[in-house]
Amino acid sequence: MQPRNMSMSGVVDLAAVKAAQEAKAKAEQARAQAAREGGTGAISPADLVIDVDEAGFERDVLQRSAEVPVVIDFWAEWCEPCKQLSPVLERLAVEYNGRFLLAKIDVDANQMLMQQFGIQGIPAVFAVVAGQALPLFQGAAGEAQIRQTLDQLVQVGEQRFGLTGLTVDPEAEPGGAQAAPERPAGPHDGLLEAAVQALDSGDLSGAVQAYKNVLNEDPGNEEAKLGLAQAELLQRVQGVDPQQVRRDAADKPADVQAQIAAADLDLVGGHVEDAFGRLIETVQRTVGDDRDTVRVRLLELFEVVGPDDPRVIAARRALARALF
Repeated sequence: MQPRNMSMSGVVDLAAVKAAQEAKAKAEQARAQAAREGGTGAISPADLVIDVDEAGFERDVLQRSAEVPVVIDFWAEWCEPCKQLSPVLERLAVEYNGRFLLAKIDVDANQMLMQQFGIQGIPAVFAVVAGQALPLFQGAAGEAQIRQTLDQLVQVGEQRFGLTGLTVDPEAEPGGAQAAPERPAGPHDGLLEAAVQALDSGDLSGAVQAYKNVLNEDPGNEEAKLGLAQAELLQRVQGVDPQQVRRDAADKPADVQAQIAAADLDLVGGHVEDAFGRLIETVQRTVGDDRDTVRVRLLELFEVVGPDDPRVIAARRALARALF
């Protein structure tokens, strides 16, 4: 496994979009399986902090990250700052009551994992969300900073990937963790599952239609809104020549469609602020129908990133200034 770095709020690439759609489905499958096996759905507070090695990494970190954000504490017995940081992380894992899982990795015994994450020094703290790795911080950190980072991580897990965390029962036996029982099927679960399956097979048109079918019946369905925005973005950039798109945007600054196409590529490549800035500048240069076309596309890109992302909030303010 080669971890990938990603921003915690809004970076979009093909794997991230697909993971966002699959994470809920995987978690629900795990819950359903546990329910069939008689699982209680609750874990002990002691199970919120686990020791992980290379052999168990896929099971204990990658697979669990489809249910809950997994924070990884890379440490070693000889590391004095680790002895200060680790107890804080362990205490917060219990305090956050299942909103994240803490995995402790001894770097001396797991050199391969240390190399794969590109760690140059410890303590180092990463997270894995829906199978994707992202750095949190390295070295000693104050508790206020750690809490702020964890709050952001939990928010991203919930809003971007549908990860609502684990159910914790103080009276549950340690080591007896079971997934939560299966929730009742929602009225649109079949259509949402069809959209995920279409994405799995590369059928972007099918995914778009499946999400539209949900929204036709339930216009306020947030999962379908996000899925539709992401699927339509991927559909637009599928098969385009990135170099040609960027040449056209550079050569034709007044060409609305050229700027819109480049903004789509910016966003897929993770350059969120570049995408927003490009379209806001285009709004400032245009009038009438052209301006409205750009405005609508910008609002669609806001949906992809998420309404609570600080870059979206800032771009909305900038758009309002450009329009009025």
